[in-house]
Amino acid sequence: MIKTTSMLIQQYNTYANPAAKIARMVKSGDLVPIIKGLYETDRSIPGHYLAGIIYGPSYLSFEFALAWHGLIPEAVYAFTSATCGKKRKKQYSTPFGVFTYRDIPTPAFPYGTRLYEENGYGFVISSAEKAVCDYLYTCSPCANRKELRQLLFDDLRIDKEAFRNIDVYEMMALAGLYHTANHKLLISLLKEIKRHG
Repeated sequence: MIKTTSMLIQQYNTYANPAAKIARMVKSGDLVPIIKGLYETDRSIPGHYLAGIIYGPSYLSFEFALAWHGLIPEAVYAFTSATCGKKRKKQYSTPFGVFTYRDIPTPAFPYGTRLYEENGYGFVISSAEKAVCDYLYTCSPCANRKELRQLLFDDLRIDKEAFRNIDVYEMMALAGLYHTANHKLLISLLKEIKRHG
């Protein structure tokens, strides 16, 4: 269970020194420090449960979501999340893994996500379509559709069959919220896929 310092101080307010009690619990392993002021009581929980709590507002996206949805074959060892309005990349190394946060445009932020609940924890993750759009936002502009195909299918290694099974209309609607060259090329590529199947 996630606990903040203020929750713990309130919980142990009958102790002469609640901060010393917290320090002893950390030392004994009963509390695992995540970041300053945030602790977890269960060291075995999956890191993706914590991503939205460590830094927010945010949701899991980019490489983590692409792997989660089966679009890329590689295992992803960092919990990659999207934020908005932060203007810089953030990274936290914790006992639960590495958490990275990158900005996307504010108009695109609230769309294409879903809340999951597992084992008493909630986490928000992007759809496969949104994860592709978020990822393209962080990439240098491609010159044409051929370069975009190379980026998606060779560099990122997105499974072509899985890509064909995405919701083309949802991805086109989402891509229109980013206003970048890569997203214009993505819309063009999706129209081509839609025409040729």
